[in-house]
Amino acid sequence: MEPTPKRAYGKHEMNKRSVVLVVAAFAAFGAATSAMAQPAPAATAAPAAAAEESPEALVGRVSNEMVDFVKADKAVQAGDVGKVIAMVETKVMPHVNMQRMTSGAVGRAWREATPAQRTRLQDEFKTLLVRTYSGALAQVKDQSVMVRPARGKPEAETLVRTEIRGRGEPMQLDYRMERTEKGWKIYDLNVLGIWIVQTYQTQFAAEINKSGVDGLIAALAARNKAAAAK
Repeated sequence: MEPTPKRAYGKHEMNKRSVVLVVAAFAAFGAATSAMAQPAPAATAAPAAAAEESPEALVGRVSNEMVDFVKADKAVQAGDVGKVIAMVETKVMPHVNMQRMTSGAVGRAWREATPAQRTRLQDEFKTLLVRTYSGALAQVKDQSVMVRPARGKPEAETLVRTEIRGRGEPMQLDYRMERTEKGWKIYDLNVLGIWIVQTYQTQFAAEINKSGVDGLIAALAARNKAAAAK
């Protein structure tokens, strides 16, 4: 279940640098939306202004702030995975639509899954994502983010296109985002033309065809247990 280059991505191999950029993107987006997700004290008008901020402005404003934070955190740079996992859990994942991301990755089998199975799938997939991408966060060094011009006015959903710039050629990084009562949330991510949900959908379908939804849950749980034991 872990998206290693050979098993999960095949011909769409994701190199180490790309994984680092995915993590930076998740972290940046989580920091951006967390300001909107928290209820505001009545005395301040700042959250209202933040809620009116476009998704492009949110990503552009906070992405470099988050990169700067990573650069300045010595514990993260030293490989403190526990600290990274805690940061991703608290700052990123609450601001991602995990139900939509999980249902997209599971595909048609999601509609037939029981409520209990859906809960397990979502929990295990969340754990997989957190552990997979947390391990690369400490490697962010000199990247900066440029938000590309928006295509039309954002409505219920939008695509935010960015480039991550550092050493070498700029890297394409796009967000599929939706407007919710708690602000804009991410439900898919594209790195170098590779959509994360589609990639996992292919992988999960093979497991479901072999051993059903319960088999997928068991496989995810086993992978997460093995990762936690390291």
